[in-house]
Amino acid sequence: MLNKVIILMLFIGLISTANAQIQTPQPSPFAKIEQMVGLTQVSLEYSRPAMRGRTIFGGLVPYGKTWRTGANMNTKITFAHDVTIDGQELKKGTYAVYTIPNEASWEVLFYSDADNGGLPQKWDDSKVAAKTTVSVDKMSFNVESFTMTFDNLSANSATMGISWDDVYVGVKFEVPTDKITSQSIEAVMAGPSGNDYFQAAAYYLAEGKDLKQALEWMQKATAGENPPFWQLRTMSLIQAELGDKTAAIATAKKSLAAAQKANNADYIKMNQESITKWQQ
Repeated sequence: MLNKVIILMLFIGLISTANAQIQTPQPSPFAKIEQMVGLTQVSLEYSRPAMRGRTIFGGLVPYGKTWRTGANMNTKITFAHDVTIDGQELKKGTYAVYTIPNEASWEVLFYSDADNGGLPQKWDDSKVAAKTTVSVDKMSFNVESFTMTFDNLSANSATMGISWDDVYVGVKFEVPTDKITSQSIEAVMAGPSGNDYFQAAAYYLAEGKDLKQALEWMQKATAGENPPFWQLRTMSLIQAELGDKTAAIATAKKSLAAAQKANNADYIKMNQESITKWQQ
């Protein structure tokens, strides 16, 4: 019996050893930074190689060749809204950031295929959503680890900064803060939308709150041309709950006609059943 116990313990020990994984730090650790620029959320994901006494630009990173801009997977930038870079509109979304470093300037490219293990196996110029050329600023000190930043923040723009060794380059991008703010102001000043009135009335109906107020909201929600059948359905239910079956039947018939036009079997059935019930 003792021998069986010892063998079982050894077997469990071997399984645990086989499943164990050695953890070591990455030589180029992953980093992610997020920044609100005006009203636009922007984030960067990249890996951070270190100098370790090496010649970086013109050495480890050759001049005139496309670079993944960091290490490991390609660097990614994500914009929550459309932005503008060097006069070019860049649609909201995620892009790979590739660069072509040179001694006096860099070319920076925003590539629509953002999931590459570095450079794409086959480069496709049609996937370059925007590109720009920026000058190199020489710093009086060295940055040991590759670093990306959001600099020169304002309500309408920021600079994507790249620093390594004694080199800094910055790419300015502009965000649509004024457009977003203006649309927000116009929406608020214009008052609630038809859907807002509908949602409020539907809630009041479901919770048995002030149905006269709910009916007033539904009248506003359905005031336009061709109100949707689901809104008319809710309005008929409120009218019925208020005891106005004549109005409820008339509204339900409108909902039924709209549901038939949309070929919505559920609302056709519900309206037909309600009309029959209220006519009794």
